[in-house]
Amino acid sequence: MKIFTAAQIQDWDKQTIKQEPIASAVLMERAATACFKWLQKNISLTKHFIVCCGTGNNGGDGLVIARLLHKAKYKVTVYILNSNKQSESCTINLKRLSALKLEVKFIETIKDFPPISKKTIVIDALYGSGLDRPLKNITAGLVNHINEKNSTTISIDIPSGLFADTYSDKYAIIKATHTLSFETSKLAFLLPENAEYTGNVHLIPIGLSKKYYAATHSQFETIDTEMISKIYKPRNDFAHKYTFGHALLYAGSKNMMGAGLLCTKACLRTGTGLATIQVTPGCEGIINTALPEAITTSGTITGDSWLKKTAIAIGPGIENTQKNTQLLKNILTNWNGPLVIDATALSLLVSVITMLPVRKMHPAILTPHTGEFERLFGKTTNDFEKLQLATKKAATLNCYIILKGHYTLITCPDGTHYFNTTGNAGMATAGSGDTLTGIVAGLLAQKYSEKEACILGVHLHGLAGDIAAEKMSQEAMIAGDIIDYLGEGFKKIKGYCKS
Repeated sequence: MKIFTAAQIQDWDKQTIKQEPIASAVLMERAATACFKWLQKNISLTKHFIVCCGTGNNGGDGLVIARLLHKAKYKVTVYILNSNKQSESCTINLKRLSALKLEVKFIETIKDFPPISKKTIVIDALYGSGLDRPLKNITAGLVNHINEKNSTTISIDIPSGLFADTYSDKYAIIKATHTLSFETSKLAFLLPENAEYTGNVHLIPIGLSKKYYAATHSQFETIDTEMISKIYKPRNDFAHKYTFGHALLYAGSKNMMGAGLLCTKACLRTGTGLATIQVTPGCEGIINTALPEAITTSGTITGDSWLKKTAIAIGPGIENTQKNTQLLKNILTNWNGPLVIDATALSLLVSVITMLPVRKMHPAILTPHTGEFERLFGKTTNDFEKLQLATKKAATLNCYIILKGHYTLITCPDGTHYFNTTGNAGMATAGSGDTLTGIVAGLLAQKYSEKEACILGVHLHGLAGDIAAEKMSQEAMIAGDIIDYLGEGFKKIKGYCKS
């Protein structure tokens, strides 16, 4: 699903109005009606709604919602931030309210702020995604007043004060319980720093132009079932194990063989035909006992280790030593096939990171969490700055960056970005990242492209985690559970292809 900028969202509205054709006020009615239906389905008739409106189009949405709630016998009071400027659609809907016995109050000073109790439902329709400046003065005061009351607050389009696609001033932003947004997600909704403002986001279709959506490029997308169904490759009945590749994993050490085991098992569960794990001498028995399907080796590392391999992953559980730094350097210099770099190998990469751009045919895939990202590329002051830095580094270093988190972000060398929407907090557990590395390596070994392996890999990883959480709870999950439910994840993905 494409993620549009605030400017593109405004253009999308304009093109819809032009192409149907439809009046702006009618499109507003359609959007507000969709929000009203959500409210009617989810909020009790006994609740008192306080609808706080600006005088732009977002305020117009709020006025329509207030009218529809009133007609449905909900108790409604409307508060409007007084302004000399009103959008045409807002003016039209304010006139429509005047014919109803609905209480409308104008806010000019702090004395006019609405009384709010915990039993009150506040509808935030002050400002929409077109906002490009921080809220100040009485508007900021109203937002802080609403936040202080801790009542259920439902924002229309976007929480007032939050910018759709740039860093937001944190002085005055509505802290919504729910956000009812239209058609597609907004970039701000997917970044950790904004989680306290967006609450539960609900994307509501309102019939915006499909032609515009299809024709308009977006730098950002969320991974959806349609995308996954186009990437996934069903198996050929006449295939054999060599058809599905041979992954080589440099993972695990004397005190961290669990990481190597998780990585290798995930790689095999993802479908690679063979998986060899290079282990510290003396640790072969651990793998042979726990995972007899894997091949182990502990000999001297030479280029011969790479013969007939189709993908390499390095990092989970290895030691931070000069020997392993030299190994990584050797791989970057002499291995031309698909490569995943994770965990300890990301720390080793710092000293040889300038070698990444030489990998033209198969850009390396880096899989850092936030701390590893900062060690590699430097600290940032906010998530938008981090996003810009990831974009720059992926392009200049010619690599893919999988920045792990709630909405894991894939940044590609070509400047495109993909946010994953599967997964849950139960996956915040030791070894979860090792399983992701194994999954991505397993897909690369099967000759998925780097971009395909990243997208399918993070989606499958999160999907298996969601199934595990449903079966076991988030709290009880461990990384091995994610691996155990990869099969169920693949079944769901096959279901996408049939639908």
